[in-house]
Amino acid sequence: MDEPVMTKVMDENKLRELTRILQGYKAGKARLERRVVSAENWWRLRNETEEKKHSELGDGGFRSKSGWLHNVIVSKHADAMDAYPEPNILPREPGDEEEARKLSAIVPVVLEQNRFEEVYSAALWSKLKTGTGVYKVVWDTSKLGGLGEISVMEVDLLNLFWEPGVEDIQESKYFFHTRLFDSELLEQQYPQLRGRLRGSTFRATRFLCDDAAPTEGKSTVIDCYYKKWEGGRRVLHYVRYVDECVLYSSEDEGRPLYEHGLYPFVFDALFPVEGSPCGYGFVDLCENPQTAIDLMDTAFIRNTMVGAMPRYFRRQDASINETELLDLNRPLVTVDGNLGDDALKIIDFRPLSGNYIDYQRERIRELRETSGNTETSTGTVSQGVTAASAIAALQEASAKGSRDSTRTSYRAYAEVVGLVIELIRQFYDLPRQFRITGELGQRDYLSFSNERIRPQPQGTLAGVEMGMRLPVFDIEVRPQKAGTYTKMSQNELALQFYNLGFFDPQRSEQALLCLDMMEFDGRDRLRQKLRRTADTYGKMILFQQLALTLAMKHEPELAAALTGGVTGRSLPPRTAAAPPLRTSVPGTARTETARARTREAPQPGGGA
Repeated sequence: MDEPVMTKVMDENKLRELTRILQGYKAGKARLERRVVSAENWWRLRNETEEKKHSELGDGGFRSKSGWLHNVIVSKHADAMDAYPEPNILPREPGDEEEARKLSAIVPVVLEQNRFEEVYSAALWSKLKTGTGVYKVVWDTSKLGGLGEISVMEVDLLNLFWEPGVEDIQESKYFFHTRLFDSELLEQQYPQLRGRLRGSTFRATRFLCDDAAPTEGKSTVIDCYYKKWEGGRRVLHYVRYVDECVLYSSEDEGRPLYEHGLYPFVFDALFPVEGSPCGYGFVDLCENPQTAIDLMDTAFIRNTMVGAMPRYFRRQDASINETELLDLNRPLVTVDGNLGDDALKIIDFRPLSGNYIDYQRERIRELRETSGNTETSTGTVSQGVTAASAIAALQEASAKGSRDSTRTSYRAYAEVVGLVIELIRQFYDLPRQFRITGELGQRDYLSFSNERIRPQPQGTLAGVEMGMRLPVFDIEVRPQKAGTYTKMSQNELALQFYNLGFFDPQRSEQALLCLDMMEFDGRDRLRQKLRRTADTYGKMILFQQLALTLAMKHEPELAAALTGGVTGRSLPPRTAAAPPLRTSVPGTARTETARARTREAPQPGGGA
């Protein structure tokens, strides 16, 4: 009996429909693409193309291209990289503590293997320039010799397309990612394409590059992600195709792409815009004052050149040797006949008023104030401010814009880490080895698989299946390295605590009360350590009292030696008339209880 022929979901008609939807999505983000390309042109400091749209000075002569806006973006990028993040993964249930600890150790390793610091830096550049940085987190089956591994990369915004009008890309019905590939290499990788590539029917917008990048012999590979309802839940499917040729279809394979059901893209917007997942950047914000500064610079320099190179009116019948006149190295100029006063007359030059220079300075100040790149934020303070605390307070206040931008990047980073954990949950079926750094800086090796983070059966209760439990984790993002000033302040705070006796176990209760009213990084960890130290010290005092009690009862000479170890001096063996033993170390309530028991205990040489 013949087997039934399976009908493919992704046929040519479906691919044509997807391409039509893609064209509509591209038309919907046309204004965004123009703004993004314009911002990139500004960043290259080749802003003639943009200034020509507004300038009335023409194209001839010198064109000023100052770097005020460039400096703003560079400074903001440096602030963000100083606060490079790292994840701290927290469990929601006590039974997941160990897996959360392991994930906190291996997720940074996975990101490091993807050179995530470069990816993070590239996304920040895009975020600051164009307003949006985009991450892509996928499972790459070609890594590790076919075993597969997670890939995290930064994506060009011009190659992404989503449903117009949505603010969250997860609400878009379809999501497209397009890339250009060499047609010959595609035919080698996918033999079914031979003779079928007739030139792409879709081309994405491209940035203006310094190199002439040809597109002949290239084909656009389209990755289409879409969501469907299956089995009472929304699942994620994926199809990759060129023209009308399918390269891969998860729906034809009969299984969703990823179990988490999310588009594997994370958008990080700088200044959000209603009705779009993208934002606008510093170029959009500061384009106008930067244009005014450049135009005024151009005018100032032209005026300066006119003043430096005087010009003359020459009467046509004036017999003056022009070559000798214009040659500044000749001390003598030849004339023919009498030289009248009106034969040669200098053209009047009027230097620009200082008001114009003041106005330009105001536009520069406007740009710096608008972008938050003030003098204080770059380390310069006003005259008269000399106290270190005052300078630090001014710098802290001026950096609030950078901190706000960094927090948005942290939220995007947390989403990236969440997608990484979900891919680990789905694909880490075999144990994998990771080299990690231990708490004391030593090198450790950790084996990890998804066995304990997959859905866990809850057993039965009264014959009823309790279903499955999915271990869920929260992601806390913190800076990987503190800044120089933060390190100095933390070190000074630690020294102050030491000098004030915070680490003295006898004063632990007072130190803990003081810490409850303070706020600084690492406060909770310090409280835990002080609490453990206080508990250990109390137990040590209790054990000392117990040891002395037993020694005085059974070994008087040993009791004298122990007493010397506690008080710092040796004592002779005690007699029945000796007063009760007391140590010179004040203690807590536990210590006083132990002392009371010691006083009530029988003394050596006395009656029972």
